[in-house]
Amino acid sequence: MALFRVQISLPDRPGSLGAVASAIGFAGGDIRGLVVLRSENGKGVDDITIAVPGSDPTDLLNVLNSIGGVEVISITPVE
Repeated sequence: MALFRVQISLPDRPGSLGAVASAIGFAGGDIRGLVVLRSENGKGVDDITIAVPGSDPTDLLNVLNSIGGVEVISITPVE
């Protein structure tokens, strides 16, 4: 498994983070850490460390980008 740090923007409303966590699991990912960075103007920004099968995060990115209101701001490998 490879580790990636993913920064996302999501709607600041109940259930949004749960939908993101479910999508990560659906893509075969495992959340290893989560930090809520800020919440403003109805949006939250979170930093999530995720282990994904193999070394390619494409499936994870596709699943996250398919969630309404969620935007992947950045993704970086964790060494």
